[in-house]
Amino acid sequence: MRRREFIRFLGVTALSAWPLIARGQQSSLPVVGFVDVGSVDASASRAAAFRKGLKEAGYTEGQNVMVEYHWL
Repeated sequence: MRRREFIRFLGVTALSAWPLIARGQQSSLPVVGFVDVGSVDASASRAAAFRKGLKEAGYTEGQNVMVEYHWL
């Protein structure tokens, strides 16, 4: 009886851990936020300068860093 319970325990544990294992294999990029006050059009030059600074630091948006833009 203990052997069957142990085997059942292993099966349930493996099935419940599967989503965590699958999620761990995905490569995630670091996320950087750009927050500015005003409209998108008014801060276009600052957003371009931000992207240029990232590029000079060795980061390419979408390849090795994700950028989230927010305007207040």
